Amino acid sequence: MNELTHFDQEGNAHMVDVGGKSETERKAVATGTIQLGKEAYAVLKAGTAKKGDVLGVARIAAIQGAKRTSELIPLCHPLPLTRLAVEFELNDELCEVYCTCIAQTVGKTGVEMEALTGVQVGLLTIYDMLKAIDKGMIMTQTRLLEKRGGKSDYRI
Repeated sequence: MNELTHFDQEGNAHMVDVGGKSETERKAVATGTIQLGKEAYAVLKAGTAKKGDVLGVARIAAIQGAKRTSELIPLCHPLPLTRLAVEFELNDELCEVYCTCIAQTVGKTGVEMEALTGVQVGLLTIYDMLKAIDKGMIMTQTRLLEKRGGKSDYRI
């Protein structure tokens, strides 16, 4: 098992010192799913939600959420992000929306948390905009698909 770097030798939480690391290009891709009831899904797909363009607002929210990750996750470093891209894919058969967030930077630490936060904020925004129709939406399967840069790469 890898050493947990967010704890010091006494077991206290701390922000990891990345000062000695070299800057590399870093990329992370995360995804997640929200399952909607048929009525909410139809409204989303038709673009007739009372609050406006659900996926357009969710895309901007996901980008904003990813940019503010260090304000939400206590031990994350603030990062100068060079790219954030958010895509949504609809699954008519299952009434699901898949959100994918790609985060990139050139820096001393990875962007996994930014990609994951972007996905969650995007899905939460879909929930918020459609909750008047369906309070039983289910967000699932949020996970990291890919991480590149730094000491290790990861890909599902």
